Amino acid sequence: MKIQLAIDRVTIERAKEIAGEAGPYIDIVEVGTSLIKDYGISSVRSIKELFPSKAILADMKTIDEGAYEFNAAFSNGADIATVMGASSVDTIMTCEEVTKRFKKLMMIDLLGLDDKKIYGLKKFSDAIFCIHAPSDEGGNGLTLLLRRFKGKFPEIGSIAVAGGVNLRNISDIKKADADIVIIGGAITRSGSVRDSAKKFREMV
Repeated sequence: MKIQLAIDRVTIERAKEIAGEAGPYIDIVEVGTSLIKDYGISSVRSIKELFPSKAILADMKTIDEGAYEFNAAFSNGADIATVMGASSVDTIMTCEEVTKRFKKLMMIDLLGLDDKKIYGLKKFSDAIFCIHAPSDEGGNGLTLLLRRFKGKFPEIGSIAVAGGVNLRNISDIKKADADIVIIGGAITRSGSVRDSAKKFREMV
């Protein structure tokens, strides 16, 4: 299981420090939506330039203008970009086309989607599907969401989980067999970023 570190709601300077401290223990550095909104797409480029060997995810949360936003993400060093599953199918198709042209990866964020909508997204078989417990709901029930999803959609290959991941539920998430676990505040707002990242690596 890969660890994706979500960095949000800090300065770009602090984001670089966090990525550096956690770097030996994580697989993917996520340039969070708040960083992109606060500092623009250059935030993605600056993180990639500092950590060229790390996979960088730009959490664009694209909902429209798929070609423009995915072109911007990949042109500035992102290896993965996110599109909301609530987008129109045309938007997601456009994001997929750009992703294939750049030979990168697309993550579809399933936040708030019902089974009918998810069923219609199964055709994007090369995508990473992100099961996302809302932050505004405290990230409750993430493991249950993951197990329910795998039971209903066993044919979907690559699965990430986000929202409320911590040291108390990481073992259950591992047992439920996610491919990527997305960890934010449990590392970035801990007493020691390095020690927390190391602990999560040991547990996965």
